[in-house]
Amino acid sequence: MLRRILAHPLTRKLDLDDPGTTQARRTIVLSKSFLKRIYLEWYELIRRSLPDVAGPVLEIGSGPGFLSDAIPGLITSEVLPCRNVQLLADARWLPFASGSLRAIVMTNVMHHIPDCRPFLAEVSRCLKGGGSLVAVEPWVSGWSRFVYRRLHHEPFEPDQKGWRFPEAGPLSAANGALPWIVFHRDRQQFEAEFPQLVIRRLDPFLPFAYLLSGGVSLRSLVPGFLFAPWRSFERALERRTHGCDMFVTIVVSRQ
Repeated sequence: MLRRILAHPLTRKLDLDDPGTTQARRTIVLSKSFLKRIYLEWYELIRRSLPDVAGPVLEIGSGPGFLSDAIPGLITSEVLPCRNVQLLADARWLPFASGSLRAIVMTNVMHHIPDCRPFLAEVSRCLKGGGSLVAVEPWVSGWSRFVYRRLHHEPFEPDQKGWRFPEAGPLSAANGALPWIVFHRDRQQFEAEFPQLVIRRLDPFLPFAYLLSGGVSLRSLVPGFLFAPWRSFERALERRTHGCDMFVTIVVSRQ
């Protein structure tokens, strides 16, 4: 009921797998000042995490975002035909030569890949030695279990067996807990299956700001001018809010 009341009018009646939904979400991100500032923080995290090697950087799932403003020369891609995106491609079958990419980056995309093993194999194949996968994704905590299961439209199943979920539409199919499952819960399995990929960082963050922003599907609960004071307050609480994180920065490097 609360989710229906707070639903953003631009996407309320759109199908999740309609390319128009992705375009509408881009409009939402750019128009909601509080949310846009969150994306700018994420993009700075990604930019600072890029490896110090030469080569192109590929973004997967570029449709609703504007990361190309922060990373010059970024190759943008999407699984759906979208304006302002250079390449139409599935993350499980990337049209790049082996060892050709400096980095693969993404924001809230991995948990939409129904079978992430082919994707991780492509990461291992396409990255140069020293290259990295850099991602911002949902994370599992006591707080995020509560929020994602009650206020978010996507499935969130930390107890899912294995790394696959039923394939449906490119956006309607999801498990928000998948990055946590692969890189944390099943870390030993990941390391055994992909020995060339090394987990460098898993940095959980952002307990409440995204929730207040309403994300890309709900109305914002706070005006944009409150972003700076709220984030200052939130950072001061970080040590006391351990276990309340909702997102994570992931850096995985190829040896």
